[in-house]
This record gives sequence, structure tokens and C-alpha cells, in this order.
Amino acid sequence: MALSEKKLLTALPKLNSRRVDVLLEDVIGCRWTISVLRAVAAGVNRPGALERHIAGISTKVLTDRLRHFTRAGIFERVQFPEIPPRVEYRLTTFGQKFLRLLKEVERLQAELDEGVEQGVPRLSRELRGVGKS
Repeated sequence: MALSEKKLLTALPKLNSRRVDVLLEDVIGCRWTISVLRAVAAGVNRPGALERHIAGISTKVLTDRLRHFTRAGIFERVQFPEIPPRVEYRLTTFGQKFLRLLKEVERLQAELDEGVEQGVPRLSRELRGVGKS
């Protein structure tokens, strides 16, 4: 096991499980999760800016999602020693890897949307074996 993998595993005990499927299920337990993840990945780092950027999200839900992502090791919370206090959230190295799951979900959605435009979802055609030699 590489040193970086050991470091990752030492960060994971904060979670209920070390399994990625359980982590995914735990993290995506809210409809706002993907919006918050997407916004931070796009560089919207401060809680007030996130609240303005994500239409309809409440302060309570945003705070809950940010804490959840931080506990899961996906975001890091950076406090600046300033008056007034300033806090930013950034993707961790693990968070950047986790973001790949979101990109795969978006890719799958694009494939499904493409198939719907043609009348039959692409995934359904593949499962039925249509188009195979």
C-alpha cells in the first residue's frame, strides 16, 4: 500500500465506512449535495457566495452540507485569522477524486438524454442488444 493511500485511510475513520459505495450513499443523501459540490469545484468557496450562487438553498441546509462534506474528507475548511472572520471551503485531494463520480453521473445523463432525443434511451438499446453484431 502506497504512503498516499495510507494517508487517505487515516482520514477515512471519520466516516461510517471505508467503502466508497457507502460513502457515496452517505454523502448524496440530500438533494442539494450535487449543487454544493459543483459550486465549490467551480471556485465558489465562501458560505455567503455559495448561498447566493445556489438558488433556493437555505443557510441551515448549506451549513449542514458543508459540515457533512468536511467530515467526509471531501472539503477542507480554511479559517483566516481576520476580523471579521473569513471561512472558505476547498476540495481536498480526495474530494477531487470524488468529483470524478459526479462527472461520470453527468456523462451518463448526457448519454441518456442523447438516447431520448432519438426515441429510445441508449442504455435501453444496449441492454436489449440492439446494434450489436
